Amino acid sequence: MFAHPLGDGAEVRPLEPWQAEEFFTHVERIRGHLSPWIPFAHTVRDVGGARRLLQRMADALAADSGRFNGIWVDDKLAGGVLFRTFDAATGVCEVGVWIEPEAEGRGLITRAATWMIDYAVRVRGMSRVEWRTDPANVRSSAVARRLGMTREGVLRSSFVLGGERHDTEVWAVLADEWLTKTGS
Repeated sequence: MFAHPLGDGAEVRPLEPWQAEEFFTHVERIRGHLSPWIPFAHTVRDVGGARRLLQRMADALAADSGRFNGIWVDDKLAGGVLFRTFDAATGVCEVGVWIEPEAEGRGLITRAATWMIDYAVRVRGMSRVEWRTDPANVRSSAVARRLGMTREGVLRSSFVLGGERHDTEVWAVLADEWLTKTGS
């Protein structure tokens, strides 16, 4: 198994179906924090639901269409970073993240997302990496800005979460922008 160090006792590791109980416990602990922004906060209601989600993401990894990683701080699951979508044929992917309140403000999400974007562009040759968030999620938009992404616009009433329609703010960085920013 791989582990990518983020510093401060934190690392990124794969989050796999065999970890369903740990993932469910994590979601339960921070459900209220996640539910305004993260769809799985509404669907992972037991260990079986956690296992189904993790299996779906393992299948996406096997199909080269997604990846689901956890962020552990001092060996405790504290958040995650994922390729929600990954389309190698078109060269477009979307990075997503979440973090528990106790781990916020340490730069973990920015470092984890930087690592994922670098992998997508430098290793996999992706042309475009997207970041999608609810416009009301100002912390998420701030991360996209720190990553050097460009705000491209808002898709109005584009998804349902918790029975309500929400807008989606779209951010992106192109490969040449990323390589210039990070030094190719």
